Amino acid sequence: MDEEYDVIVLGTGLTECILSGIMSVNGKKVLHMDRNPYYGGESSSITPLEELYKRFSLPDTPPESMGRGRDWNVDLIPKFLMANGQLVKMLLYTEVTRYLDFKVVEGSFVYKGGKIYKVPSTETEALASNLMGMFEKRRFRKFLVFVANFDENDPKTFEGVDPKTTTMRDVYKKFDLGQDVIDFTEQHHPSSTGIPRVYCYYVLKQIPMGLSAIYGGTYMLNKPVDEIVMEGGKVIGVKSEGEVARCKQLICDPSYIPDRVRKAGQVIRVICILSHPIKNTNDANSCQIIIPQNQVNRNSDIYVCMISYAHNVAAQGKYIAIVSTTVETSEPENEIEPALELLEPIDQKFVAISDLYEPTDDGTESQIFASRSYDATTHFETTCNDIKDIYKRTTGSDFDFENMKRKQNDVFGEDEQ
Repeated sequence: MDEEYDVIVLGTGLTECILSGIMSVNGKKVLHMDRNPYYGGESSSITPLEELYKRFSLPDTPPESMGRGRDWNVDLIPKFLMANGQLVKMLLYTEVTRYLDFKVVEGSFVYKGGKIYKVPSTETEALASNLMGMFEKRRFRKFLVFVANFDENDPKTFEGVDPKTTTMRDVYKKFDLGQDVIDFTEQHHPSSTGIPRVYCYYVLKQIPMGLSAIYGGTYMLNKPVDEIVMEGGKVIGVKSEGEVARCKQLICDPSYIPDRVRKAGQVIRVICILSHPIKNTNDANSCQIIIPQNQVNRNSDIYVCMISYAHNVAAQGKYIAIVSTTVETSEPENEIEPALELLEPIDQKFVAISDLYEPTDDGTESQIFASRSYDATTHFETTCNDIKDIYKRTTGSDFDFENMKRKQNDVFGEDEQ
């Protein structure tokens, strides 16, 4: 503790771990602390199953039909990674992928008119889909071919689209796609990248654990934070158990600085244990379902993320589905009823309503940079936007992957990559 660091990071949620890894790759001296004895913060994974029952204060213990408790490892905030999304690029940059295994999600579905339909992600699926009429199918097929062939480094693939100036709305217009098609495309493939999605084997806590294993940053779990030490309105260190670690900058999750964040809403998440795949998903072992807001007269979409024993997170033959949405009324559980109906019968439910927090300032004056709470979406793209935003505020420059690679070579040398 009694040392000076460039950056101190508090909390081992995904956002904090990625930023810690990036700072270390860039040659910064990093101290990473967490008051909890485990990795992950509010996005941690719970094992064995008995611990999940305790966490949600259920009076019973898991029945024998749930299998062995140690066969379960349940993400509190599960999210998929876009195969071509920002998080995958960040993980490749920090080289944590060498410690991880991923599995492709079997299907992406959308709720329409009380039924669920598979979202087409190939030409064949587009032509066979019941989501669209005949002419719409042909236009969507052309759109998918364009997306699949698009290469930012090859102008021959642009077809009149300038990747620097053309918006996705312009691209949809170019292919004459209707609003329904635009809706399910944007919900399932933000920025039209990441087809398909992937999920990290053995749950998402593997990512921060992998990051902590690679770099020379000092990691301390089960370390209380007694005080954030300020001088002249600027952070100069963190006090823990009578010792002060000095720093130039502090990055943390909202729970460490309640006086510097504000409540921006709430999310309801319901973890559901099932003994069956979700109906009408072709018995998929993993999938996501999105219920668009306009299908259920809401302002926010409802998300379902389902994984199973195939990902080594549940006992044999068991499935874990997590329903989430932004809270809009005083009765949040009623808001997610359309999603719960799709999952019936449900063996056990665990309901959590969480406050969403955001920083009250950009941190440039105090050099304290808070992350945002994890939203209701089933992917990490919004989290990656937060990571890039914090990176820009801490360094003064945009997060540019090519430039980052050059910096990495400067620090470690090209031969060591």
